[in-house]
Amino acid sequence: MHLHAAMSRVARAFEAFFRAEAAGGVSIMLAAIVALIWANSPWSESYAVLWSTHVRIGAATVGLEKPLVVWINDLLMAVFFLLVGLEVKRELVTGELNTARKAALPAAAALGGMVVPAAVFYLFAGGGQPGRGWAIPMATDIAFALGLARILGARVPAALIVLLTALAVFDDLGAILVIATFYTTDLSWLAHGIAASLTILLIAMNRAGVERPAWYVLAGLPLWVAVLKSGVHATLAGVVVGLCVPARARSSRGEVVAQARVLLEVADEGDDAATQDALAALALRVEESEAPVSRLEHKLLPIVSFVILPMFALANAGIPLHGMTRADLVSPVTLGACVGLLLGKQVGVLGASWLAVRAGLATLPAGLTWRHVHGVSVLAGIGFTMSIFVAGLAYEEGGAFHRQAKLGVLAASVLASILGGGLLMLLPRGGSSVSSSAPAPGGGAPGGPPAAQAS
Repeated sequence: MHLHAAMSRVARAFEAFFRAEAAGGVSIMLAAIVALIWANSPWSESYAVLWSTHVRIGAATVGLEKPLVVWINDLLMAVFFLLVGLEVKRELVTGELNTARKAALPAAAALGGMVVPAAVFYLFAGGGQPGRGWAIPMATDIAFALGLARILGARVPAALIVLLTALAVFDDLGAILVIATFYTTDLSWLAHGIAASLTILLIAMNRAGVERPAWYVLAGLPLWVAVLKSGVHATLAGVVVGLCVPARARSSRGEVVAQARVLLEVADEGDDAATQDALAALALRVEESEAPVSRLEHKLLPIVSFVILPMFALANAGIPLHGMTRADLVSPVTLGACVGLLLGKQVGVLGASWLAVRAGLATLPAGLTWRHVHGVSVLAGIGFTMSIFVAGLAYEEGGAFHRQAKLGVLAASVLASILGGGLLMLLPRGGSSVSSSAPAPGGGAPGGPPAAQAS
């Protein structure tokens, strides 16, 4: 009975998570549409003026001053990358990527889905300044892709959601490594040293059993400043913080249940004050029974889905189409981004998955066919958020190459949504859908080994 109740709670959390992903994807799409309309309306000048407005944080002598769009892309997107780091940590420690066998298929799919699109882009754009955007079609926008999969309901088995999520986790890891390695400016070794020291502090907090996510976020603020000054993109500070938050709760499920029984007895037999104190303590113990990484993830998800990513879309998706020419539409950068995402992802994800299964390195999850994997490979071509983000790192803000790259990304994302959704719509209903009681990727009941074993 207790197991059934626990599984029901996990299932409800799973459904709430993907409802947020679906609604978040819709929010990003609406923000992108508003940005496009605004940037091409009679009020287009106000769009450019707003995002170029300089905003200062801090005192007159000690502080940072940047255009509003930079604050969004550097600071707010660091929170998005914090969420990415949390998801990666959860999947690697307790989720669908915690064994080599389970990770083999999505890892192979992600590797193919990064290498082939990058090669396609380079074939179109060549070397020099245009070729700096080779990483643009590498990453998948998980909010859009999962949101679309959620809308399709019963035609999308839970195993397919797990595969898509795991693939996106590896995609994000690849994008993080690429950004850290290839998209850096002049390096400051002093700032690097400070960032390294703060990273060691975060690791020490993890090993010492510090569970409160707030302490990790607090230590992450000076880390963000240090990484910003180091020459490496500041958003990577969010990833570091996310990877340092413990993925296992200190108290086991049995310990929490035993303490809950005692507290319930006190609440039942005591006076009003004792009852309130016991119930407050019980609520705290229930919250602490959840792994810190999951606690912080659940708190950040609505903020990222409904505030940060829509703001990013609003600030970055406004391409002035009235200045576009036929040469822009068929430029090597535009075609490289569009074909890399739309065709390169399909060939890379589907081809690498087939090779991994054929070689015996991976197995196709039960209930899935190659038609399912093909549908996922097309959805992986929705690269909106991360692709536009990388485009901003590769090219000068507002320049011709930057506009062309964003145009290619938008076109590919729209086409991949239509084609991927259409392919999955043709699949027969049946199996366990995302609305079933299957646990979330990496999900599980609260609890785990003590903090001495946490990671």
